[in-house]
This record gives sequence, structure tokens and C-alpha cells, in this order.
Amino acid sequence: MKLHIVTVGSPKLAYAQSGWHEYLKRLQRFHQVRTTHLADKWAGDSSKFAEAAGKAYTVALVIGGKQYTSESLAAFLNQRTQNDGNGREVCFLIGGPEGLPAETVAQADLQWGFSNLTFPHDLAMLILAEALYRASTINAGHPYHRG
Repeated sequence: MKLHIVTVGSPKLAYAQSGWHEYLKRLQRFHQVRTTHLADKWAGDSSKFAEAAGKAYTVALVIGGKQYTSESLAAFLNQRTQNDGNGREVCFLIGGPEGLPAETVAQADLQWGFSNLTFPHDLAMLILAEALYRASTINAGHPYHRG
């Protein structure tokens, strides 16, 4: 499966940089992964998010979006693989401090929320990478995930 993670900026804090790189490396064992870090100046520009996502199945990360367990996220990834084969990317969009532009959220195929809590940008990026890795290990029968 092809995954594309689009964020405003890249992780800035040391813990987030380390975790981000570690989980992306692990995730690449299971998927083709690419990342796009938009410049902060484009945080409110929905056309930049649309351009980055292209024709991918888009998942906007927003507070109040659909929440998943690790198992249901794994099932979602399996469903996307079955629906799209290995052709169409799944693109996860993380906005800046103000979130994603309203038009980007409205045009997304899915709105996903980690929690009703607000997380710092760096932490949200790390949570996304770890959650995708955990779901991928579930699908692969890898022992990383322990219920």
C-alpha cells in the first residue's frame, strides 16, 4: 500500500524528530511511504494541500473526526488495500497550529480524530506515524501490538 503523509512543517522538538524518523522507518517495512512537509506560510491554503494529495484517498486529521481503535484502523487499511489495490495512495493530512483549512476538511474522503483532546503539532505527527505502524503490525500478525 502507498501512504503519503502531508504536514505543515516537520517535527521540531527532539523527541518528536526521533520518534517520527523511527516510526517512519518501521512503517516502510510494510508500505511505500512518502512525506511532504508544506511550509508554514501555506498552512491556510487549501490548494496546496490538494496539490500535495493529488488523486489520493484523503484522510484529514481533525478534532471530532471518526475515532478508531488500533484494530479498526488496521481494518481500514485493509479495506483501502482491497478497494484500491496497490495503486491509489492514502494521504493523511495534518494542518498547522490552526488546523486544516475548512475547504480541505470538507473535500477529504474521511475525517479522522485521534481524540477530542488537542495535541501539539509535533505530537500529532508522532501519534500518526505510530498508529499507522501499529495497525500495519496487526495486519501482518507481528507481535508489536498487544491488546
